[in-house]
Amino acid sequence: MRLIIEKDYKNVSKWTANYIAQAIIKSEPTREKPFVLGLPTGSTPIGTYKELVRLYKHGVISFENIITFNMDEYIGIPQNHPQSYFTFMRENLFSLVDIKKENINIPNGSADDLEAECLAYEEKIKAAGGIDLFLGGIGSDGHIAFNEPGSSLKSRTRIKTLTQDTIIANSRNFGHDLTKVPKTALTVGIQTIMDAKEVIVVVNGYKKALALKNTVEGNVNHMWTCSILQMHPHAIIVSDEEATVEMKIGTVKYFKEIEAGNINPATQLYI
Repeated sequence: MRLIIEKDYKNVSKWTANYIAQAIIKSEPTREKPFVLGLPTGSTPIGTYKELVRLYKHGVISFENIITFNMDEYIGIPQNHPQSYFTFMRENLFSLVDIKKENINIPNGSADDLEAECLAYEEKIKAAGGIDLFLGGIGSDGHIAFNEPGSSLKSRTRIKTLTQDTIIANSRNFGHDLTKVPKTALTVGIQTIMDAKEVIVVVNGYKKALALKNTVEGNVNHMWTCSILQMHPHAIIVSDEEATVEMKIGTVKYFKEIEAGNINPATQLYI
């Protein structure tokens, strides 16, 4: 596991977007061999999406030969609902770049048969050749996607009941009215994420500090599902300084010293 510690959220977003751009360019995607990108929603990746759009507008990257698979979607609200993750992705990324509509994949939370939808989503990922890079964030309780504490570390795409903490956190998008927040969602599983060739997770702010501590310094366990990243051969966590306050000073110093010795093109090649 790599831990990249940047000064603030702006720099975290810039580093992450440039790393993703580097991976896309290196793969030289074509229509026959597209780059497959896993994507999250929520407030955490918005800065990264803005940076990716900026790189696209400057001609650094194209999304024409990229296939995307989103992590999750609420159950029970239509795609055109202002708080659906379909709407979120359209407004924050998809409508701003040259991605093809047929290359966008988001779980259908309004499907007639939700269990069949979950199975089909896994098969579609497999048919695309697997996910090359999965971008993610983590919740304050350590969940990744909607894999709440207690989720199986071998889980696949499935129906998931959301915890009260997650509902409260997401209520900010529903006028802070808890009754309007969906209580269930479709989510990719932990194993779905772990099957990706690379995983890059963005963590920012004091509220995520305990989750980051357990991800980096804790044992792998299902109560902090983010801790599974320790087991991935190519996992990167990109954090701001605020999110490191719960970790040991020695741990923070260790990772900073490692990265200080790297001349990393992800922060230097592009604008």
